[in-house]
Amino acid sequence: MKKKIIVVAGPTAVGKTALGIELAQRFNGEIISGDSQQVYQSLNIGTAKASPKEQAAAVHHLIDVRHVTQNYSAFDFVTEAHEAIDDIISRDKLPIIVGGTGLYLQSLLEGYHLGGNLDQEALLDYRKELEQEDDQVLFDKVEKLAIVIPQLNRRRAIRALELAKFGQDLTNQDSELEALVIGLTDERQVLYDRINSRVDVMLQNGLLEEAKWLYDHYPQSQAACGIGYKELFPYFEGQEDLETSVARLKQNTRRFAKRQLTWFRNRMTVDFYQISEKNFQEKIATRVEDFLEKA
Repeated sequence: MKKKIIVVAGPTAVGKTALGIELAQRFNGEIISGDSQQVYQSLNIGTAKASPKEQAAAVHHLIDVRHVTQNYSAFDFVTEAHEAIDDIISRDKLPIIVGGTGLYLQSLLEGYHLGGNLDQEALLDYRKELEQEDDQVLFDKVEKLAIVIPQLNRRRAIRALELAKFGQDLTNQDSELEALVIGLTDERQVLYDRINSRVDVMLQNGLLEEAKWLYDHYPQSQAACGIGYKELFPYFEGQEDLETSVARLKQNTRRFAKRQLTWFRNRMTVDFYQISEKNFQEKIATRVEDFLEKA
């Protein structure tokens, strides 16, 4: 029998953390972070990490599990998420994965085997390259490789090209998970306003000091490449004023949110809910209840 889990996905600043905690309290669950940056110790503000108070409201996993000098990959996430899922289920609790890193979530849910020998950076670079192409270019690439794909679409074409390039290092396995993926979204301007406000609050809470610490000590780390930090480095270097750096930070975060939504809509099966819709939390709770009760 497959293991049932809940996934709360969506763009940054949409309210995933709050919903995850609410569902954990309501359905006897524990939260697994599905965020590529919240694994890093000492990076709390720029990663929008759940606060100590929020972490006290529901048990959280895969937060603060890496030093900022260490790398973290989809392979690491899938491995450690499975361990956390098994642990949570063994205690008769519900695993709830909360995050916005599409590659991590999709890799876990679709049973991708991201082998230890796979060059993760090369895979991501190749995927980014493919996603810049229009549909017909992708379909032509598939045809040239003589790959037969029933009901060919963009998502399947990209996946087939990845498999063709990386071979046995990137194969699908039958997933042992049965997931209900809840997506949070809203009108674009509403989301953009939330992002801008969140950045302002982060700055008030000490983002500048946190980013300066990262810049001073570990500027070449993988952690320093995350949105929320690298945009402020030109200010620390004296290359531009703070207002310009903050404006770029907000712009890059908005663009990132758009890419997140595109990923979830095009590459995953997600039940989306508008956060501005009245009683959307109750509708989600009802959907979760039905999912858990279904044999």
